[in-house]
Amino acid sequence: MATFLSREVCPTIKNILLLDSEGKRVAVKYYSNDWPTNSAKLAFEKSVFTKTQKTNARTEEIAMLENNIIVYRFVQDLHFFVTGGDDENELILATVLHGFFDAVTLILRNNVEQREALENLDLILLCLDEIVDGGMILETDGSIIAGKAATNSNMDDGASLSEQTISQALATAREHLTRSLLS
Repeated sequence: MATFLSREVCPTIKNILLLDSEGKRVAVKYYSNDWPTNSAKLAFEKSVFTKTQKTNARTEEIAMLENNIIVYRFVQDLHFFVTGGDDENELILATVLHGFFDAVTLILRNNVEQREALENLDLILLCLDEIVDGGMILETDGSIIAGKAATNSNMDDGASLSEQTISQALATAREHLTRSLLS
């Protein structure tokens, strides 16, 4: 019964990738030892990008690569990817992708582009932590993910993402960037 519960009830995610329009890393998180070295991870990212770059994935698309299912979506100059094993359910992977994309969209206030993503990289990385832990899916609702990430970063003394004005958000982003550069 334990085998049934661990495999059938709990789908696992191998990695979540956010790459730029040239296939370079913006934010990535690996939950599997399938790629034990950094060079193996970079090679996988390059092969994923190469295989998918010719598509115009404005909605979720699915690809198979190296016995993995990859669900992906492109917006502006950002490429979102979620990878699972070849035995995972594509709908579950797509739900994780959708949750990640929605959370990033909320954090970036609908301005989903590389520059904004880099300025809010700390929040995007917190989103990844809220979505998956050790390969196990924790949350797929983008608004909940973004809210938890914003709360965990102590944005604007606890104000929620929706309560911040644009100027407050920019001030907070500048403060986070300054803090990350100084540390």
